[in-house]
Amino acid sequence: MPATKVVVNLADENPYDVRIGAGVLAKLGAHVRKHPALERVERVLVVTDDNVAPLYLVDAKAALAQAGFRVSDVTVAAGEGSKSVEVAAEIWEAMAQLSLGRDCLVVALGGGVVGDLAGFVGSTYMRGVSVVQVPTTLLSMVDSSVGGKTGVNLAAGKNLVGTFNQPAYVCADTAVLSTLDDREWACGCAEIAKSAVIESDEFFFWLVESAQALAARDQAAVEEAIARSVVFKANVVAADKQESKGVRECLNYGHTLGHAVEALAGYGTYSHGAAVAEGMRFAARLAVDLAGASLEFVQAQDDLLDALGLPALAWSAEPGDMLAAMKRDKKARHGQVRFVLPRDVGSWELMDVSDNVILEHLSAWAKSKG
Repeated sequence: MPATKVVVNLADENPYDVRIGAGVLAKLGAHVRKHPALERVERVLVVTDDNVAPLYLVDAKAALAQAGFRVSDVTVAAGEGSKSVEVAAEIWEAMAQLSLGRDCLVVALGGGVVGDLAGFVGSTYMRGVSVVQVPTTLLSMVDSSVGGKTGVNLAAGKNLVGTFNQPAYVCADTAVLSTLDDREWACGCAEIAKSAVIESDEFFFWLVESAQALAARDQAAVEEAIARSVVFKANVVAADKQESKGVRECLNYGHTLGHAVEALAGYGTYSHGAAVAEGMRFAARLAVDLAGASLEFVQAQDDLLDALGLPALAWSAEPGDMLAAMKRDKKARHGQVRFVLPRDVGSWELMDVSDNVILEHLSAWAKSKG
């Protein structure tokens, strides 16, 4: 099956390609070498983690070396703990010790943590060098590798320090997804479901019909799901590159409650996707009261999430603690919690919701867990 190419066009930015398909990692160096914005690059730093390095680092470095690049690498510990200012500083120091200049390239080889961390490092080293994203999880292929958000976490919350920095190229080799376990696979499916609910009836009903094939990792279904999600996100980012117009915030659907779940349950207890899926269920029910969503929509979304291996969580927390966690999230404005609320598939609104209403729904949510 030939690779799929999606071109991301943004105002005042160089367009960049997202190549999706089995085997595109072997062509990484050749595609980077052809990129007009990377003509002067000679030195490359590959940033990866200790889960991905044994699997794909040799192949990535070989593909880059074949194209004439001088390649170095840095491996960080796998997991959310590496998305920190301290680890970023270690990579900056390593780049300086390697005498990397402004004409170097940072390649992020890994999932969302590596992509966010390496993207942040690249966007800030010497006030910014080029970055290429090589996502190795379904979640990072459909979401975090596209759109230019980078960042690290603070003790107070996720992604509180970061930049907007578009990659020069995204290489999504679907062959690497064979190493993902079921938890990580379902994690990516949650972001695909989020995109489908927000985007259109056509995407949503395609996903409903393809849910079993996607859960079974059928290659054609996987590539189409990734491509559809990338096109959706690229269009949203093109309309609101820096989340300043209220359009890009639709990508936060499910994340308001989801981030609070991650924080209070303890990062890593549930996957990001599982937490977002729970947030989608909560937001849909909130939307019945506040945005005119129907109970039929709520049930259709529940059924889709179930089919994708994302059942409702058995976990809950005190409503007051959940609300406090939501208020600490960077999506809150002036202490007010904002939700993306679906009116129906393909129709949504961004709404500030009062504390009393949130607490009422959080109480019902907690009671539903028994």
